[in-house]
Formats: sequence, structure tokens, C-alpha cells
Amino acid sequence: MIDFVLAGLAAASPLPPRSGSDTIRVEVGSASVDGRVYTPHAARVTVRVGSPDSPPVANWTNELTLGDSAGRRVMRWVTKGARADVTWELRQTYDAVTLAPYGYHSTSSTGAYARLAIDGSRVTGVRRGPRDSAETPITAVVERPGFYAGASDLVPTAVGLKADRVIIAPVWTPNAAGSELRSFSVRSKGPVMVEGNSVDAWRVEERKYPEGTLVATWYLTEQSPYMVYGEVPLGDGRVQLMSEVAIPSPGR
Repeated sequence: MIDFVLAGLAAASPLPPRSGSDTIRVEVGSASVDGRVYTPHAARVTVRVGSPDSPPVANWTNELTLGDSAGRRVMRWVTKGARADVTWELRQTYDAVTLAPYGYHSTSSTGAYARLAIDGSRVTGVRRGPRDSAETPITAVVERPGFYAGASDLVPTAVGLKADRVIIAPVWTPNAAGSELRSFSVRSKGPVMVEGNSVDAWRVEERKYPEGTLVATWYLTEQSPYMVYGEVPLGDGRVQLMSEVAIPSPGR
């Protein structure tokens, strides 16, 4: 059994607000977060690198359903994807209102998998790497619970998209040493091209806080598929582009 502590970052001062801006700090469980904006839907994400005309390097589908678990209203996300010759499936469970993570279950055609249960600050489960002969039990305590970093784009829309709004929130991933703060700056609303179609969306910059390093630029809407386009800087100077379009629900 492995026991370890995932240390959260110390609280930092809010971003200096620009003229006319408002800053909202949220934590997991904050009343300012309302995930009920998200309704059941399905979408397909296409990933390219460099330019929108580049050939796809990966793709996946997202499906959201709503349900109940132990008396709590929950959202269940199922993601199925492929990159090169590797396929994977990720199943996540969040609180339908607060977006608090409850469950994380990933499997890969490489043989790797992770099954985690999150209860407040406590994380338990097992993990196995692609070359591991046995799984590793995990017991972790997160000093500062965070929203799942792989779905960080859910947070701004759940708080509310408004020009010049800055949202500061902790994010966490199962492989991280701890949660870290991110700022989400809502810039403006306007057209963005998504798979040949113009879509009106809010431009939101996600940055590490307080360093200011750009993590991603999201283009978000208040209806399915919610995140319609994203740009993520890569370590080699290139940019990963993600376009998302609604599709009929594939069911499970």
C-alpha cells in the first residue's frame, strides 16, 4: 500500500482586476459553481497540430448523462478515443452541481488502467502502468481538492461567462503532485471557425496562477457541445488544436 500526501498550493492573491473586470475565487463545493448548465449530450473532438488544415492526429467522443448515486445528483462522462495505434476509454463521475470529482476510471489498449474514488480530500484506488506486472494500491490525501484538470473548461461556464470576468480555481489530476491554481479570463464573445462552420463563442484564457503561463485558450458556449474549439501550447512551440461538434448520442 502506498500512502502519500498531495500538497495543495498556498492561497495566492487575486489577479489585479482590469478596469471593469470582476474576479471570482472558487473552490470545490463553492456556491458560485453550478454545473446544472450542462445537459445530456454527445460530441466528437478532432485534434490537429499546427494548423486547422493539418491532418488529425487524434480523436475522441464525449458523452454526458445524468443520474443519481447515493442520493446525490451526478454527471457521468464517458470518453472514448484513439491516437495512432492506441485506444482508450475514460469514465468520470462528478457532482452535477458543484463539479466535485467522485470517480475516475481509465483503461488503455496498452494495458494501463486506473480506478480511483474521490471522497472530498481522500483519493483511493489502484493504478497499473503499461509495463507493470501488478497494480499499485493508492491512498492519497489532497490538502486542497481541485476540479479535474482534464475537464477544466467546464469550470468557466458553470460559474458564468461574462466579459472581463476572471475566475480563479484549483485543478487536480491523478498523476499530479498536488492541486494547482489556474485563472480563467473571459475575454470576449465572437465568431470562431469550427470544422468549416462559424460559431459564436466566448474566448477564455486558462493560465497557471499566479505565474501567468498560458495553459490553453478555450472557445466556449452555453449549449452543447459547450467547448467548441481549443488551442493548447505544446513544449516544442507548436499548438495543439481541438475542435468539437455535437453528434447523436452513441449510448452505452
